[in-house]
Amino acid sequence: MSRTQLQKRKLKVATILTVLIIMIFGKNILERRNFNELGNSFVSFYDDRLVVESYIFSISEELFRIKLLVNHCAFESDYSNAVGEITKRENDILKIVEEFEDTDLTIAEAGYLTDFKKIIQENLRIADYALLYSDTQGINTQKVKEYNSSIERALVDLEKLSQIQLEEGQKIAKKAEKTVNKSKIWAQFEVAALVILIVIIYLLIYTSRSIRSEFVN
Repeated sequence: MSRTQLQKRKLKVATILTVLIIMIFGKNILERRNFNELGNSFVSFYDDRLVVESYIFSISEELFRIKLLVNHCAFESDYSNAVGEITKRENDILKIVEEFEDTDLTIAEAGYLTDFKKIIQENLRIADYALLYSDTQGINTQKVKEYNSSIERALVDLEKLSQIQLEEGQKIAKKAEKTVNKSKIWAQFEVAALVILIVIIYLLIYTSRSIRSEFVN
């Protein structure tokens, strides 16, 4: 084999090795990016979906407690205590809503949450308990119905918000699955690249021995 042919062969091998090294290096960069995306997906799933679902559950429980207090106001021995408890629960709900607002909200989610907050602030405030009950007239059935109707509207918003958590959670899960699948593909490429490198190294060693034997002979 002439020196020119040997140099050409070495150049081809060097080119192949360079391309493989660059591709492996690029694969590592993409792999790190995939891991970051996967990590962000888990964080988002926990902070913006699981935690939010716990908010929705807590708010729903508070609303049901308020509804019980309103519907059974005639059985309260001290009506002022009932007013105080309802007011406290309403304030607790608004505090949870503030935490809810700090999460990463979708457009639909923000809309339902705004409507829900408005209902709590404008329709469920116990400004004057006599509107619902008085010693002389007893339970104001019409006002209690209106109050319960507002609670039902609020619960509908909560149901919509809970459904969004499920839908967004599914999107995050699908995104994470795609990231994992991409990592699997790149892992297969890396194995193939390593096999090619081993073959090239073997050929280089074999070729070097052949050349030496030709010079010796």
